[in-house]
Amino acid sequence: MTVRSRLTLFLLLASAVVCLAATDLVLPAIPVLPDVLGGTPATAQYVMAGFALGSAIGLIGFGELGARFSQHRLLVLALAFYTLVSWLASRATELNELSFLRLLQGMFAAAPAVFTPGIIRRLLDESAALRAIGLVGSIESLVPALAPVAGAWLLDRHGWNGSFLILALAGSLLSIAWTLHPLPPASANPSGTNAGYLDLLRNRTFLRYAISQAGTLGGLLIFVFGAPAVIVRVMHGELADFIVMQVVGITGFVIVTNLTARIVSALGMERAIQAGTALSAFGGTGILAYALIDGSDPRALWLLFLAVNVGLGVRGPPGFYQAVVAAGDNAARGAALVMLFALALTAGGTALVAPWIADSLVPLALVSAVVSVSGLLTLRLAADLHPSKGQGTPVP
Repeated sequence: MTVRSRLTLFLLLASAVVCLAATDLVLPAIPVLPDVLGGTPATAQYVMAGFALGSAIGLIGFGELGARFSQHRLLVLALAFYTLVSWLASRATELNELSFLRLLQGMFAAAPAVFTPGIIRRLLDESAALRAIGLVGSIESLVPALAPVAGAWLLDRHGWNGSFLILALAGSLLSIAWTLHPLPPASANPSGTNAGYLDLLRNRTFLRYAISQAGTLGGLLIFVFGAPAVIVRVMHGELADFIVMQVVGITGFVIVTNLTARIVSALGMERAIQAGTALSAFGGTGILAYALIDGSDPRALWLLFLAVNVGLGVRGPPGFYQAVVAAGDNAARGAALVMLFALALTAGGTALVAPWIADSLVPLALVSAVVSVSGLLTLRLAADLHPSKGQGTPVP
């Protein structure tokens, strides 16, 4: 690998981490926002839902723009606007304004996630590209565990807007770096097909894997987005309880993800996907059961949330892979749609639970569990559509 390729990979990884960190770096400040900017705990949750919705819009938008225009220019512009919106968010004076800016921030934050896989494939041969994508995925998986720790420190030292200022600074540096470091040119049609999103929505095999993946990931993210407010305001815990829960969960996810190849080898692709989906749904329903029985001790969430993360770790890589395979030559847009479904569920679920976020653990656990179980039901009810049944190619 050349020095230039290494620098490109570093910038891709840094861009993905900085944009992904915008989700969890802000989480520790959510419980204090009503006291600082006015509003209620419910309206504070829209700050998280807005980012998820914006990311969903950005995934589709940049997926289409990247097939038509220079990905290098789009990446520079996205990071520049990400910087501007992050700075404006740090100066917000009320929650509705901050929620709208978070929607815009999420839109521009989606660009690195859309462009990174294709850029890596153009830079490297297949073996090196797989290792690079695996490295990016492993490091990105640590962000949800580490970002809240950094966010709590920034909240303590610099107030609620400290995280937005750091994101603005990082975004500006990356925008300048990409301006000075052009990407290798892409073909006019990177996906190799004239097919669009509508073709994927007609592809039942793709939808089976995409929707079930979205249910498992969305159920986890809905709970993560609401957990700080519930732990602090309802369960009378501390942010440290949320951080420990995240660290335990992400640790399990990272360990299992690195064992995915062995698990798939032992169980087979389809059984591994079903087992992981079932385990994640079991963890989500376990949290709901605990919320109905007691729901007062944040430490009880650690083990239950670990099951949710481990389940995603088992099904995540093979489930995403099968969705991309089912998308055929339309793989780039297929990857964008998988994340779109997950983020749309996350945004909708977070908004749905927001009015009751300060009441008890039950509403958050219920919505999270329903979304997670819906992923399992989708997988089971359409079991005849998996590739081993001869349905591995897109359905016309």
